[in-house]
Amino acid sequence: MVYLVGAGPGDPGLITVRGLDLVRRADVVVYDQLASPELLKEAPASAELVYVGKKAGDHAVPQGGINELLVQRARAGLTVVRLKGGDPFVFGRGGEEAEELAAAGIPFEIVPGVTSAVAAPAYAGIPVTHRRYTTLVTFITGHEDPTKEASTIPWAALGQNPGTLVFLMGVKNLAENCRRLVAAGRAPETPAAVIQSGTTLTQRTVVGTLADIAARAREADIKPPAVLVVGGVVELAETLRWWENRPLWGKTVVVTRSREQASRLVDLLQDAGARCLEVPTIEIVPPADFAPLDAALQHLLRYDWVIFTSANGVRAFMDRLFRKGLDVRALGRARLAVIGPATAQALRDYSLVAEVVPDTFQAEGLLSVLEPKLLGGTRILLARAEQARDVLPQGLTELGVKLDVVPVYRALPPGSVPPEAAEALAAGRVDILTFTSSSTVHNFAGLIGKERFQELSAKAAVASIGPITTGTLAEYGVTPRIEPAAFTIPALAAAIVEYFERKVSSEQ
Repeated sequence: MVYLVGAGPGDPGLITVRGLDLVRRADVVVYDQLASPELLKEAPASAELVYVGKKAGDHAVPQGGINELLVQRARAGLTVVRLKGGDPFVFGRGGEEAEELAAAGIPFEIVPGVTSAVAAPAYAGIPVTHRRYTTLVTFITGHEDPTKEASTIPWAALGQNPGTLVFLMGVKNLAENCRRLVAAGRAPETPAAVIQSGTTLTQRTVVGTLADIAARAREADIKPPAVLVVGGVVELAETLRWWENRPLWGKTVVVTRSREQASRLVDLLQDAGARCLEVPTIEIVPPADFAPLDAALQHLLRYDWVIFTSANGVRAFMDRLFRKGLDVRALGRARLAVIGPATAQALRDYSLVAEVVPDTFQAEGLLSVLEPKLLGGTRILLARAEQARDVLPQGLTELGVKLDVVPVYRALPPGSVPPEAAEALAAGRVDILTFTSSSTVHNFAGLIGKERFQELSAKAAVASIGPITTGTLAEYGVTPRIEPAAFTIPALAAAIVEYFERKVSSEQ
């Protein structure tokens, strides 16, 4: 079976529910240049990913080769997703691929996608139709088949067309297309806009008129992929501009959390317009020896309290519990305490509720809340990372409890910085550095070196999740400019946004 799936115009959030479901269960994903890399991460780890992208003068695989590839993989009994930018049937050659599949007797399904002809203008604040301007919109290819003897675009009709015109793939022929429209009768002063990389975090919009938009695009160094919008609706761009107006637009952020934990912070910062580069400084792996944890799991009924100090600890504990053939009932009468709301949420994911969640999300805060609830001889299991601060176990021991400290995971530093982030760091093109724990600080410094760390922090705004992390930064001679009042990921993201909003206001 072959699915011709529209990947949408660039923002991975614009793929359809059906399209995303198919990507997640594909055996083979055949993708082009305009399909978001984020969508490829949704494919199964076992899936074959085949790039067949096309750029001007550079076709990774000719169209005939793509058609043959789809047929071959389907005949091998595989589920094939042909992931195409935008919509498969809007200048996407999806019709040609479907014809080949039909001729070969291969079953297929068409999954429409959001076309950049509508989405790119929308993200630039330009509605392609508007009752005050026009109820007519026309899509035109800006790059015709070069093997054709003459243009089949009805320029004379377009010149008299009172509606919105949207040209796709037209950067190379931008000046000529505008000239032809004017020659055919469209007024030179007609508003026009060129939108590069529409719906992505690198989107750029240039506004002008038919007479000067080509020159303005050239001055702005607009590159493909881009769309040209012609018509009165372009006048609304300044009023309705929203995507490029967000508080962190144009900012590049380095996120140093582990790959498993980064998504929440990345989502919040991207929603505010930032481009996020993940530099995982922690790799979560099993403990060196499971024996202490396994022994504790077999005797959970002896404990009065079980304490978790991180969401990673909760997940690792539960994973091992289930692997040993047990479930949450094994916790018996044990009461649960956590170091903060993120850890409490991790417990709720397993339908468990923490009785103790301190207002200050660190070991000292947890100790102060627990102390009046503990009696001498109370038995406690502390499930945490193999290497961690000694504040909590020391404090509990001083309270006279019977304490078992069990490592449930290890946090190891990765070997290198991902290529895209490494390039940005080397060039100093980073606006914000985020740190959510002491280990992220130590490991980031280990990856790039103390001196380079200090150089970057002198230019970029360093954001720390709380005082303990701030103290660790001080060990490297780095002082954060941003620290939230509450030590949570949402609070950190909000503090970053607030910092840059204040900065903009002070500069105005």
